Amino acid sequence: MNFIKWIRYELGLYKNTDYEKQYLYETNFKTAIYMTFIIICLEIWMIIRYVNKRPGRTFLEYFDGETNYLILLSASLIILLFATRYLHDYKRFITGIITSLIILALDISMIVRACYVTSPKDILHLLKSINYQLMLLVLTLGYLIYEILYKNFSKKLSAKYGQILSVIFSIICLCFGVSTSIYDIKNERQILCFVTMVLYVVCLLIWKPFISILITTTVFIWFYEKWLPILQSNTSPYSKNILEGNKINYFTLWISLTLISMSIYQQRLAEAKKDEKLMRVNALLKQQSIEDDLTGISNIKHFVKESKKVMFKDATDLIYLFINIENFKNYNDQFGYQSGNNFLIYIAHSLEDIFPDGIVARWSDDHFVVLTKRTGLDERLNKLNDKVSSNSNREIYLALKVGAYTPLDTLMDPRMAVDKARFACGLIKDVIGVHFKEYDEQVNNEFHRHQYIVNNIDKAIENEYIKVYYQPVVWSSDHTLCSCEALARWIDPEYGFLSPGDFIPLLEEYKQIHKLDKYIWETVCKDMAYAKSLGLKPIPVSLNFSRLDFELINVEETLMSLTEKYKIPKKNIHVEITESALAENTTAIQSSADALAKAGFVIWLDDFGSGYSSLNVLKDFSLDLIKIDMKFLSGFENNDKSKIILKNIVALAKNLNMHTITEGVETKEEATFLHEIGCDRLQGYFFGKPMPINDIIKNIQLKKLVIRKLS
Repeated sequence: MNFIKWIRYELGLYKNTDYEKQYLYETNFKTAIYMTFIIICLEIWMIIRYVNKRPGRTFLEYFDGETNYLILLSASLIILLFATRYLHDYKRFITGIITSLIILALDISMIVRACYVTSPKDILHLLKSINYQLMLLVLTLGYLIYEILYKNFSKKLSAKYGQILSVIFSIICLCFGVSTSIYDIKNERQILCFVTMVLYVVCLLIWKPFISILITTTVFIWFYEKWLPILQSNTSPYSKNILEGNKINYFTLWISLTLISMSIYQQRLAEAKKDEKLMRVNALLKQQSIEDDLTGISNIKHFVKESKKVMFKDATDLIYLFINIENFKNYNDQFGYQSGNNFLIYIAHSLEDIFPDGIVARWSDDHFVVLTKRTGLDERLNKLNDKVSSNSNREIYLALKVGAYTPLDTLMDPRMAVDKARFACGLIKDVIGVHFKEYDEQVNNEFHRHQYIVNNIDKAIENEYIKVYYQPVVWSSDHTLCSCEALARWIDPEYGFLSPGDFIPLLEEYKQIHKLDKYIWETVCKDMAYAKSLGLKPIPVSLNFSRLDFELINVEETLMSLTEKYKIPKKNIHVEITESALAENTTAIQSSADALAKAGFVIWLDDFGSGYSSLNVLKDFSLDLIKIDMKFLSGFENNDKSKIILKNIVALAKNLNMHTITEGVETKEEATFLHEIGCDRLQGYFFGKPMPINDIIKNIQLKKLVIRKLS
């Protein structure tokens, strides 16, 4: 900070923020309450003292002698009333109106009495004789007008108006201090009244430093000019020394009061800045607590809170919507996250425009929720779908999937209602041409089944409702057994057979999949140890891994612990990782996959060809085998393109020193073709369905499955 800036800062020659102004105003009014209360007490005491020291006078004689006390007392009452009114924001302040009317009547009486007593010769003489009464009149009328018109005053305007009243009050105080102290000096008393009033006005009330300097300088010069002739008239032999000492002390007092006022201002300003900063932080935190960081619309916490209010008042015709933008992930990958974010912001504000009467929030990712009236819903959803389609890039197809739920209970938790709408939306996720699904009785049954799965996975594992089935994997050359794939089968006492297609995606969604997978891995190791105890040759088993396994547990540590516990050769554990998992979480999974391979486990790429980044995966990862997705065998007999693709995939794998396996083999023709093009291993119903461990062992013992060592 250079010298000029420092001077400007110290003198307050800059514009304060609105908050700083308001803070200083309010601090002034708080100070004024204490200050005026003290003055009122002092003036009442002075009035009582005046009467006690002058017994036997008439009322008018007392009235004339106490005029200055009454003026200062009345002015202090007015400021006290305003400050109290402002800080406590009373709607009706009858006390203030009544008191101001009484003071107004008293002031008019003092003006009339002054005119009668002084018998002024001209207007200037008249004004001089009633100058304090006139200032009190302006102050009182100003406050009375404020009380009558308070509804027209904003908080900011009230503060400025109050500052004007404070200026008038300060002038009265300073004038009173000067005149009283001059009177006291003439009667060989001190200048304490003057000092007290200057302290009140300059140090207790907060002004900008340059204004404080202006006030103190003006008042001190004014008082000095009146005081100096009295000092010079002193006939004491020490009068010269007394005059010199008084000048020095007076100048020192001026400097001290000026610096004190400046220091108080800077201290209060620092407090204001600190409070403003804290206020902004609190405002930001409040904003973040109700707004979504990206889109600026409500977040789910605020949505729940506001939905409860709306539902409690009237739930008639209301419906919850869960909105998903179909294929948005591909949009993000194709055009970048910034474009994706801009698109989400556009959709968020489009939702607010289309549902102005509803509550709109971002749930997560590309998911939004709305609580709105059912009336005109189809038309509004069509409008929204048009916005999505028209503002998406032609290269990426985007559309809406909307789930809906009609609340039956006004006290229902909005989170549960949204969850049901989300569930309905999930049922049409991969259904072409269907964009809207409402939660009904059939969906309700499905919902409860899904809830049952999530809530009972621990119980199912503990009670062994989940079984491990093994599907044979054979060599393409002679169809002898080379390994098995471990598959989960949930046979529930309440729901019966639960399809893996139902419970595995659900467990992944709720991040419970690691519980199932750990159970399957340990069961497999236990079964392998059991088969070994029967004298059978080792049967390598491939285990399925979810991408969440690598996030939720330490995969390497878990597998190492299990193989050591059951004494299973690590080469007999084949780790199947899906292509989509590798594409979504490359860094974390690659690190784990490298560690597993280094430890001696065999790494497979599962569902090769099901995603759009297959070649990137082959480039970035060290893999032992790729498992070709069964979709390539769909329409095999009549689709020559499938054969060409399969042939080239196998050739590509060989060039990369990788083995291949094709799943979903169901016919002899498919098996023959795959062998001819060089695919190493085959899996499918043609060679055997998934079966329990005892059935696998039995088939091996009966020579229906012949084990050949892995080459």
